[in-house]
Amino acid sequence: MTTVVIGSGINGMVAAAELARAGVPTVLLERADRIGGFIAADPERTVPGFLHDTYSSWHPLFVSSAAFGELGGELAARGLAYSNSETAVTASTADVQGERRTSIAYRDPARTAEGFASAADRDAYLGMLEEFGTRAPTIFGALGAELGSAPVLGKLGWKAVRGLKVAGVEELARDALTSARSYLRRKFTGWEVDALWTPWGLHSGLGPDHATGGMMIPVFAAAMHQFGLPIVTGGVQGFLTAFESLLRDSGVEIRTGVEAEEIVTAGGKVTGVQTSAGLITADTVLASVSPGALYGTLLARAPEVATQRKSATSYRPGRAAMQLHFALDKPLQWEDEALREVPLVHLSDGSGSTGIACAQAEAGLLPSSPTVVVGQQSVVDSSRAPEGKATLWLQLQEVPFAPIGDAREQIDTSGGWDDAELRQRYVDRVLDRLEEFAPGTKSTILGTDVIAPTDLLAANPNAIAGDPYGGSAELDQNLRWRPFPGAAEHRTPIAGVWHIGAATHPGPGLGAGSGHIVAQRIITRRTR
Repeated sequence: MTTVVIGSGINGMVAAAELARAGVPTVLLERADRIGGFIAADPERTVPGFLHDTYSSWHPLFVSSAAFGELGGELAARGLAYSNSETAVTASTADVQGERRTSIAYRDPARTAEGFASAADRDAYLGMLEEFGTRAPTIFGALGAELGSAPVLGKLGWKAVRGLKVAGVEELARDALTSARSYLRRKFTGWEVDALWTPWGLHSGLGPDHATGGMMIPVFAAAMHQFGLPIVTGGVQGFLTAFESLLRDSGVEIRTGVEAEEIVTAGGKVTGVQTSAGLITADTVLASVSPGALYGTLLARAPEVATQRKSATSYRPGRAAMQLHFALDKPLQWEDEALREVPLVHLSDGSGSTGIACAQAEAGLLPSSPTVVVGQQSVVDSSRAPEGKATLWLQLQEVPFAPIGDAREQIDTSGGWDDAELRQRYVDRVLDRLEEFAPGTKSTILGTDVIAPTDLLAANPNAIAGDPYGGSAELDQNLRWRPFPGAAEHRTPIAGVWHIGAATHPGPGLGAGSGHIVAQRIITRRTR
């Protein structure tokens, strides 16, 4: 019988490839006219000659993942190559009470710590990374396991006690229940570590005051020190080309432009998938969709999931996001010249400004001073732009999907994101903020492309309310409770139907955790 994978984002592609390579007949369905989900490239996004990664761009989670260990060699053989920085990786810069503050992280942790004013903070930072080394097997064991399964959870707990002892497990649990703001206040006296790593929580859907942020601070830091911020050489189209080649060579039947309409069941078991192009008989289905789409649409007629269907109606999206692309006549002219060689810079002072912007966005307001993620792909990959020029990739992760006002009371939001003037005025606010640190940026712009929250939803139905991270990552929708109790195990009550994607454990990002977990469970027949 056939296995059908619904949705070709990173989890769908990884699951389909691993299953097919294990000899499982696999069909990959994608409603769009291309595979990849939020991995996309468009050479004409701004002006010809500039290569932009439309949505996601940075691949540290993928190159450090179990999926990459399984498939990385095959993808490289099909042309996938990465560009990376061996020196500076990320930075944050902000003006605080008239003082310009900039903190830079390098691949070398010791060099990074040298930039901290406090000797105690330098020691604490290196100590944090050393402590993470002892915790890593437990943390990554949990992120790569079926936390919805009580037996699996029990085994993880026993291993954690053996490795960390009871006191160590208790301290890890304390950090896991702590926000980034609180964790950093407890560990450090200066501002540098907060400025560097708190904004990175936005990339996993977290704010400075969300639980689990304390655990994620050393995860982000250790990952970037070890793996840097690799991007696909020549743009992410190379990633998609290599993956499509691998899928086809492995025997996956790829059907684009075909929408799954219903998962057909009988007697509590899956029998097929009804699509816009006809019925596919199947005994296994992996659905990389939102909880509402799975339980409320695809399994709408299955009485066995009535409880999950009800719970899905209260599953919450996180904050919306925006993506801005610019073709520049020359690279950003940062006042702090050290930032000209940093691939990714956050305009943020850490928990302070980012916390305020998150609160404003969650209240439905356009933030007065948003955290701006400044991607300078051309720094590590010169093929992204003509010689002497540059691409600019800006991401905004604190945006209301349906704004009800402006925190500065300057922009009329009554027309929503369909209003071209609202879009332009908010983009101007973002560029004005960037100009504070890189004067003259506006005068170098050759082409612009704006992707608003409503555009994200139009491009990908999993981005409910413009949230590209598959739902709020607050604790009640995270880890063992993602997406919600009663559905946290990827296997659903319908035999043969599995739920994967950003709305399932271990959550969003390019690590492909859920796709890999489920594929390996099917391959090894460990379905319980």
